[in-house]
Amino acid sequence: MPTRIATFNVENLFDRPMIMNLPQWQDGRQVLEDHARLNRLFQKDTYSAPDKQDMLERLERNGLLSTAEKGQFMILRRIRGKLLYRPKGQPVEVAAGGCADWIGWVELRTEPVNRTAIQNTARVIKEINADVLGVVEAEDRPGLQHFNSQVIPDVEGTPYGHVMLIDGNDDRGIDVGLMSRDAYPIASMRSHVDDRVDSERVFSRDCPEYEVKLPSGESLWVLVNHFKSKGYGKPAESDARRKQQARRVREIYAALRAPGARYVAVIGDLNDTPQRDPLSPLLGSGSDLRDISAHARFRSDGRAGTHGNGTASGKLDYMLLSPELFARVLDATVERRGVWGGTHGTLWEHFPTMERLEEAASDHAALWADLDV
Repeated sequence: MPTRIATFNVENLFDRPMIMNLPQWQDGRQVLEDHARLNRLFQKDTYSAPDKQDMLERLERNGLLSTAEKGQFMILRRIRGKLLYRPKGQPVEVAAGGCADWIGWVELRTEPVNRTAIQNTARVIKEINADVLGVVEAEDRPGLQHFNSQVIPDVEGTPYGHVMLIDGNDDRGIDVGLMSRDAYPIASMRSHVDDRVDSERVFSRDCPEYEVKLPSGESLWVLVNHFKSKGYGKPAESDARRKQQARRVREIYAALRAPGARYVAVIGDLNDTPQRDPLSPLLGSGSDLRDISAHARFRSDGRAGTHGNGTASGKLDYMLLSPELFARVLDATVERRGVWGGTHGTLWEHFPTMERLEEAASDHAALWADLDV
């Protein structure tokens, strides 16, 4: 029997940031920029006058200067000490002189995902029926376990025997994990959340290495990724961050290959298109990783992308295989039935249970491949 490996961006299983329900991703761009910038400012040892002004402007823009400290999309969490001073009849001031004066942060407000959408996520996983499944944008291991044990059986799917997720660096709580069948135990795992370049953490989430034991006794190494988003931040800085991440993944891959690992897969949402420079360490000259969509046995539906409407600019999700693994591909394709597709959901067939956009499993299609290993 072939081994089926897959990657799927589930876009949060139970709770999700409220901004994700806005009509367009770019509608929430300013909120995400403010969220990231405020948390960076709060961590400074000393708050300069420009820092304080920057904080106040971003807090006001998000409705966080009121005594409730709660806006439409964000909450100011204050654990100890005082960040703000509100003199009667006067503008709000930043009272803290630095991070030692208070403990707190801003977090995105969340709300439960539509129940039907969660079930449709499970339907995608049921239809893929992978032996080894990389999961992107899951909140935490307990949530993923509950989804596995309760929601997948609810749609008549078979729950997985092994569920693993290591909390990553994203303070929105969107992580990457792995689910595998009983016959595919996770033999070892290594996190890279603390990999750094010039004191800055490399990965936006993580790049966990999972060693999965195959029924044959050999090892399948799976590196699950979710690179820096294009959704917010300066484009040049975001591009540089993704290239740094791609370069580090290449190094991890090379370190596995050097002592003889034959079967290695780099999978997940890389948040960029293949021809652009940020992904060149993985897809450019000198790399022997091969994109599953370039395999002769990959069954394309005529759409190059995996995100949104499947256009070429939406090719964000990948399955990159070592040469030995690429040579073992028997079949591969993209699964779009959980994605709405177009304004009215008419671009392709989807599940009958998806009657409106809010019931879509994800706006990312899943990728799977059957391997003779």
